Amino acid sequence: MLRLREEIVAGTHQPGDRLVEQQLCQAYGVSRVPVREALKQLEAEGFVVSRAYAGVRVAHLSADDAEDLFAVRTSIESITARRAALRFKRGDDEVEGLRTGLCHLVEEGERLLDAGRRDDLPPLNTAFHLGIAELCGNHSLTALLRQVSAKIQWLYAMDVDVRGGHSWTEHRTIADAVLAGRAGEAARLMTRHISNSKEGYLLRHAAPGVSS
Repeated sequence: MLRLREEIVAGTHQPGDRLVEQQLCQAYGVSRVPVREALKQLEAEGFVVSRAYAGVRVAHLSADDAEDLFAVRTSIESITARRAALRFKRGDDEVEGLRTGLCHLVEEGERLLDAGRRDDLPPLNTAFHLGIAELCGNHSLTALLRQVSAKIQWLYAMDVDVRGGHSWTEHRTIADAVLAGRAGEAARLMTRHISNSKEGYLLRHAAPGVSS
């Protein structure tokens, strides 16, 4: 039932939409058991909420929850950007071989923007940030970021029409700093990038006082 999570993240099911078991069973061609298990898991992850007499609905991420998520991102990703840049500065052969891959992610994002394909950007955005994390060489940090990557992608998808162009310009500058080995600059740029995303999201989407 990963497909249901993917559809919520992609915006197929919008915050506040009711998720009806019978309809989900018909849509995915499965029985009620896997649907119920999936809904319980998604509730534990904060993607849906269940209320007595109101059923299950896609969650609204509250302003407080969004703030916390962006704070976690800043803590992790400022470190991963710095450490990835330090590895390039040292001329680490292992990361040098991945230089082309990072450049390709940025170029692909810019290509999709030029083609007007913003709906295809959220998974690529996730790939970019996880790519930086993997380049830092710390498996624990990468694992931590992976744990919240689906929610990060969910927030990005909600804001991609407004933030898409700005975010990939910022990705370009972050990648340039990382690849040039400018560790302090890479960390500052990543921190500013996440701050810009947070401010835009909170302005346009976060629901004050509504729990996820």
